[in-house]
Amino acid sequence: MARRIPPTTAVAVVFVAALFMAIMDTTIVNVAVPAIGEDFGVPASGLGGVNIGYLVSLAVFIPVAGWLADRYGTRRVFLAALVAFTLASALCAMSTSLEQLTLYRILQGAGGGLLVPVGQTMLFRAYPPAERIKAQRALMVPTAIAPAVGPVLGGWLCDAVSWHWVFLVNLPVGAAAVVFGLLFLPDFRLERPGRFDLVGFLLAGGGLALALYALTNGAKDGWGTAGILVPLLVGIAALGAMVLVERRIPMPMLDLELFRDRLFRANTVVMFPLSAVFLGTVWLYPMFLQEALGFNAFESGLATWPEAVGVMAAAQIAPRLYRRIGPRWLMVGGSAGMGVCVAVMTGFTTATSPWVLRGVLFVLGYCIGHVMMSAQNAAFATIPAPSTGRAATVFNMQRQLGGAFGTALIATLLTAVGTTTVTAGGATTANLGAYHAGFVLCTGLALISAVAALFVSDKDALGVETSRPGRHARPGAAASPAS
Repeated sequence: MARRIPPTTAVAVVFVAALFMAIMDTTIVNVAVPAIGEDFGVPASGLGGVNIGYLVSLAVFIPVAGWLADRYGTRRVFLAALVAFTLASALCAMSTSLEQLTLYRILQGAGGGLLVPVGQTMLFRAYPPAERIKAQRALMVPTAIAPAVGPVLGGWLCDAVSWHWVFLVNLPVGAAAVVFGLLFLPDFRLERPGRFDLVGFLLAGGGLALALYALTNGAKDGWGTAGILVPLLVGIAALGAMVLVERRIPMPMLDLELFRDRLFRANTVVMFPLSAVFLGTVWLYPMFLQEALGFNAFESGLATWPEAVGVMAAAQIAPRLYRRIGPRWLMVGGSAGMGVCVAVMTGFTTATSPWVLRGVLFVLGYCIGHVMMSAQNAAFATIPAPSTGRAATVFNMQRQLGGAFGTALIATLLTAVGTTTVTAGGATTANLGAYHAGFVLCTGLALISAVAALFVSDKDALGVETSRPGRHARPGAAASPAS
């Protein structure tokens, strides 16, 4: 029975379910923070550990994901991460104190840090290069819908039931994905994965965790404070030392030699500002709607849906355009289109028609969908199957840093400009200029992504689909449906 489902289908189903949970969790919990604070008798300013613990744990485990998948097999590691994430969600819901909740969020982050890179590894080892762009279509569903669902669902659950349910919603999805994975998920592993690189793990995991912590809290706590400046400098120093150390190790935790592949290098450069724009606007736009235009949390959540629809629309068209036009011009055009859309947002005011808001956000999502699908597919086009685990680790590290970097830049800009202003009559009102400045910043980042995309080679990306089929051979890897 287990063999009736193709391995490619099994990988796509389980990865989509896990990806949906992991992405939605980053937005749904933010809505529940006030309710959590009220329940535990803690002010909102004292709840930072709930998200910081998750973020730091996520950062620590991303670098080790590739080695674990190669050493113990993608099936075992992915399902273990899925169980950890789901179990931690249940524990979070049963927490009776802030300390317990923070501890369980750390466990949740450990599972989340492994899910995406190991899932990508399975995807790129299961699908041959010519079919990967079609597989990306399924992955765009959670990427598009989850950020939109999180705030709406989280707000409704907190109002209708309690904050505990923002964690409990993960249980049925996680349990179903685990059972399905045990029955149908194939396994991929290397015969000689190499020894565990402890020094590389400590430098990469520690450096990334410290850098993300500083980027996440810098605008709130002040960039010049010791609590931000010290971890930022130590994190940068650790990542710099990691580069020097990993280049001298035969089997490093982070294979920086992957950047010798010009297609992988070009696409990772594109993804850094792209992630900054995508996650930056996901954070900025709902706040702009609520604080500046007067939307409530539920209304702002619904207002983000056109972006999700745009991403899904792009997912249906991108596979055909990818081969006809090539990833370079899809990414250049998509990034430029993102820049235009965000630039238009600088003119949004309380008088702007809701249909204009929806239309611009739909086009923004459509452009984002083309860039993300093209970049994620092209980045791995010339990577040999045995190297996809470590490539996915590097790719997700820079994606995580890019998102945190964009959000930190926008938050710092808002703090510097000031999100409120006092009128001549002494009333405090929203400062639209601060939010418009944030959109200008995102416009610049989108244009940087467009320029970087000019260096992507269509010949390299498309040539591997029709020639050099041996590149997809899996030396040292075994694929077999779970029984």
